[in-house]
Amino acid sequence: MSPGARLPTPRNPGKSAYVSVMTDDQIAQLLYLVLLGSAIGGIYVMQGRERLGQMARAGAIWILIFLGVIAGIGLWNDIRDTVRPRQAVFSEQGRIEVPRGPDGHYYLTARINGAPIRFVVDTGATDIVLSRDDAARAGIAEDSLEYFGTAMTANGRVRTARVTLERVAVGGISDSGVTAYVNEGRMDISLLGMAYLSRFDRIEIADSRLILIR
Repeated sequence: MSPGARLPTPRNPGKSAYVSVMTDDQIAQLLYLVLLGSAIGGIYVMQGRERLGQMARAGAIWILIFLGVIAGIGLWNDIRDTVRPRQAVFSEQGRIEVPRGPDGHYYLTARINGAPIRFVVDTGATDIVLSRDDAARAGIAEDSLEYFGTAMTANGRVRTARVTLERVAVGGISDSGVTAYVNEGRMDISLLGMAYLSRFDRIEIADSRLILIR
């Protein structure tokens, strides 16, 4: 080349004139980083799945607890009736034993006209007093009731209807033609008063039991 000659000027002076090529070591490092990133991502995914599984299991457990509570509430009356002491009837001896309830009262179940009716034994009541629901359960028609009588209760004066019960039975002990009254007001439970209790020869309370002997 002569001293006066010029070198050719590159067409794109702002750009590099060479192409970068990755070495084997750089490729290996890149693959390592990809594998490491994949492993870390997989761990997070698995942990997320475990959390979702734990949340699903916890949710299922709470749903079962909720359903169990609902079922328990619905079955409580049946469970209570099964667990609590029940009255015992010794027909041959003309004897009825009634256990004292948790609230200190004595509850007795009698069949009124064939229907089981639960009473609270009330020595302060003169007669048998039926709630309107229990009267209907015993087959006494609502439209047949004539509320000509009155009675004083904790809620004030209420009207009563006099009825005759065809049959009152506790086990093998049975009475026919028993006078009772239906309370027009609201009653949570029917009352078994002295008019029925006086039919027994002896009334005792011993060992947390009311004992009726005829």
